[in-house]
Amino acid sequence: MQTVTITYTIKFILDFASHYKWLDNNQCYNAKTGRIIKQVSNNGSIGYIINGKFKSLEYLRKHLINPKPENFPF
Repeated sequence: MQTVTITYTIKFILDFASHYKWLDNNQCYNAKTGRIIKQVSNNGSIGYIINGKFKSLEYLRKHLINPKPENFPF
């Protein structure tokens, strides 16, 4: 059996849902499910489905923060 490892570089995270992360290639990634979230359009607004509800890019940009570095004991 062969395994494949993919490494992502996190650029931003959401302050109200920290498991949604934006990657360096401007894709939204859900760390809980391990999936890339697609950008969708709703009534002329562009955004993402976050926690089951549509959030526009304008709203999401206000809630993006830089991730804190994590220290591992090994």
